[in-house]
Order: sequence, then structure tokens, then C-alpha cells
Amino acid sequence: MKNDVSNIDLVYLWVDGSDSDWQAKRNTFIGDIKDNTSIDCEGRYANNDELKYSLRSVEKYAPWIRKIFIVTDNQTPDWLDIENQKIRIIDHKDIMPQRSLPCFNPTLLEHFLHKIPDLSEHFLYANDDMFINKTISPDTFFATDGFPIIQLYRKSFRGFRWFLREKVFKNPLKQYSKAILNAAELVKHKYGIYYNGLPHHNIDAYLKSDCQRIAEQILKNEIEVMLKNQKRSYDDILRIIYSYIALAEKRGHLRYVSKKESFYLRPHKMSDYTKLERYNPTLFCLNDSEHVNDSDRERLKVWLGEHFIKKSAFEK
Repeated sequence: MKNDVSNIDLVYLWVDGSDSDWQAKRNTFIGDIKDNTSIDCEGRYANNDELKYSLRSVEKYAPWIRKIFIVTDNQTPDWLDIENQKIRIIDHKDIMPQRSLPCFNPTLLEHFLHKIPDLSEHFLYANDDMFINKTISPDTFFATDGFPIIQLYRKSFRGFRWFLREKVFKNPLKQYSKAILNAAELVKHKYGIYYNGLPHHNIDAYLKSDCQRIAEQILKNEIEVMLKNQKRSYDDILRIIYSYIALAEKRGHLRYVSKKESFYLRPHKMSDYTKLERYNPTLFCLNDSEHVNDSDRERLKVWLGEHFIKKSAFEK
């Protein structure tokens, strides 16, 4: 039943970019990463053990999660207790079309999460750099009618500003922004509604049946075109489209969030650590990028260990 939210699963994407076998596979398909661009910089794949600490935050603040699925490319964290009944490892090949493998494009992977075996109807999705900072309940993510709460950052006239940037000033958008724009314009074409709100870049809620219907019917042709994108591409469609469509179909509830609810921390900005303490948000994300260096990552690891001290039952 749609309004039965007694079972909620959590899905992660995870990669260990330090794995030499994985690096060899990646280099064969997309080349050795040397240019440090936002599309495929080292930070996109760096493993700072964020997943370990994210799971500690889940156990501490959301113990009601039923199962946790970790989607990987033939990898398993060496510290993870795979005997834990709440944990399941899902390989890319279990959910992805053969012609899209190997896949180094999380945007493409996200269109196939509904294919995870035994995934609950109500599920949450996170990257491994997303964390819970306070005790939460299911109503943080799902309303009483069972529909997901769509959490966005308010960005009035965002579409118009991006139009000016691209079309008037000829200043290309970054790949991530372009993937959002592609999603917004597609929803405008199909539903006649343009959503300016931006992803809050944190844990989001979905209905599996809606994701399946949207991916396999409404977006079937568009996703078919994306299957060739084994790495990030400017014609990608970001998963925000599932949330925009949920709103357009009145199968989701819009909630604009502030930094007190969802905070985006840049590890190379020392001031962001101070802001995190000041805002004390419900959720936060530590996003590695082309601006982050190894010194920043070492500082991040120390901070995570101090912030989430207690070892979880998911660790050996």
C-alpha cells in the first residue's frame, strides 16, 4: 500500500577509487584522470571512508531503516560486516543493462535503482558522503498519505538566469547544472510545468513503483539515449526529474529547505565546518570536488572520526 510506510530501505552508491583494479578498468574506458575537471576529477572517486561514518549516523539517528543496499562495481568495503542482516551489496551488473557496463556515471546508475531486488516500495537514496545529524523519523521523508516529501533549495528565476548565462552570455553550464536543466526542461515539455527548485544534494525519498513507471514508460526513450553514457555527459538527465514528476503528478509534497535542515559542506572551505556547527542541520553532505586536495581529505577523515566516534554494528 502506498500510504504504508512501515518499511523504508536506504540505497547508497559507493566506489573505492583507490582500488587498483577499479582504476585500471576506469582508465581503460575514460582515461587516466589528470585534468581535474568537475566531470571526472579525482574527488568524484576518492574514498575517504565516508560510507563508514554515514552508516554510523544512520544507526544512531535512523535505526528504523529496514535494509541498506550498497550499489558497487564489484567492490566491498574491507571494514563492512556483510554478515549483518540489514546490509546487502548490489553489483552494477545486477541492475544495469550490459551495454552500459562498466559504468562510471552515477547519473545513469540512478535511473535503475528501482531494479534492486527486494527493495521496499518506500525507499531513501543517498551518496556515501551524506549524513544524518539528528534523530529523525519516517515523516522527515514521507507524508501521512505515503507520498515522498520533495526537499529542494528555493531558487527563484533559476531557469531564466541559466537561459541568460547559456544563450545570451554564451557561458556554458557545468555538467551537473546541465543535467538539472535537462530534467527541468523535459518535465516542462511533458507536463507544462517548470520547476526552479534545485536538489538539496542530500538524502531523498522515492516510491519504487513510481520510479519504475517513470523510467520504463515516461522516460523510456530518453533513458535509452543515455545508456551510452558510461561516464558523465552533458546530455545526462539528473534523478531530480523523478521528484519534479512526482510534484507535477501531485504524488509528492514540496518542501523548501534551509541550511538548518540540509547543509552542503565543501571540505576545502574551513569556514564551512564552523557554519555546520552553527546551523546544526538535520542532514549534511561533505562533497569532494576538483577544488579539494589531499590535505583537505586528511582533515576531513579526522573530523569524521571525531564527529561519529561510536563504531556501528555494520563494521567488523
